[in-house]
Amino acid sequence: MNNASYKLRDFLIFVRSKRTCLPKILVIRFSSIGDIVLTTPVVRCLKMQIPGAEVHYLTKRQYLPLLEANPYLDAIHVIGKNVTEVVPALKAENFDFIVDLHKNLRSFIVLLQLRKPFGSFSKLNLRKFLYTKFKINLLPNVHIVDRYFAAVRKLGVTNDGKGLDYSLPQDKEINLYALPPIHQNGFVAFAIGAKQVTKALPAEKIIAVCQKLEQPVILLGGKEDFEKGEKIREALGNKVVNACGMYSLHGSASLVKQARIMITHDTGLMHIAAAFDKKIVSIWGNTVPQFGMYPYLPQNPGNAVIIEVKNLKCRPCSKLGYARCPKKHFDCMMKIDENAVAEQVKNKSWD
Repeated sequence: MNNASYKLRDFLIFVRSKRTCLPKILVIRFSSIGDIVLTTPVVRCLKMQIPGAEVHYLTKRQYLPLLEANPYLDAIHVIGKNVTEVVPALKAENFDFIVDLHKNLRSFIVLLQLRKPFGSFSKLNLRKFLYTKFKINLLPNVHIVDRYFAAVRKLGVTNDGKGLDYSLPQDKEINLYALPPIHQNGFVAFAIGAKQVTKALPAEKIIAVCQKLEQPVILLGGKEDFEKGEKIREALGNKVVNACGMYSLHGSASLVKQARIMITHDTGLMHIAAAFDKKIVSIWGNTVPQFGMYPYLPQNPGNAVIIEVKNLKCRPCSKLGYARCPKKHFDCMMKIDENAVAEQVKNKSWD
């Protein structure tokens, strides 16, 4: 920690002590599931490393369940449609420092309105553009979590290396005895969806993978994935439970926690699995791990394996994904080796 970091943190503590209250910090991340989970090391380290810190969080209303049980947060502020809804309440809090982990126009509006010291991070958008459009890879080999910590460097806060947090309320745990008998002694969790179609295996490929697995499987996803899950279940019978859209986010997280292993695309459930330090088989389509969003397991990096089709001239085609393959062949997913996925499950899940 450099002297400037010490001085700023000590100054904030001093100012608050004069007002007979504690240092108050606001963390901003509006969405989405995986991105919010990836901010949890910053939240934890702020709380643990700044004496008496009062840590608040600003997010969208639909993501409140992700944070409401987090023991390192003192308050959560939510927005519906517009950040202006909460600006008066945020001003009344009189924060000492703002940690902008979203870095977009909406978070800029908050910074502009509150006029407080703040820290942010590099989104590397130009480098991502060069990679997706011209296949020039100038991206640093740094996970997004470590990039997030640049936003709190001024406060002298550093990464404790303990990984991600997911606070699962006890009353949201799924009782395994509610599952079919063959799933009660261990199962593979398979997150079959993704925010964009080009980040997920088609149903036919998932069926081909599951046919090669010896273990029973629970399919996870949202309501939008239910029909896809039914197609897979109908093809494979009792070996598969389609839990897509059947549980809350906490319910799905509970099944991830209780699974022997997680097969997942580049999606929010992958990061929840990492928070539970699960063994993960991570399948990548049009996006690439080099963007810095691969499973974050600093204490057990060997628990995750990446499955991808390398050396495709068209990959990565986007930092987010598309509703359909721009090249129409979808080779990044159609050429995934089902045997390689099944072999990794065999090697990692039942040892």
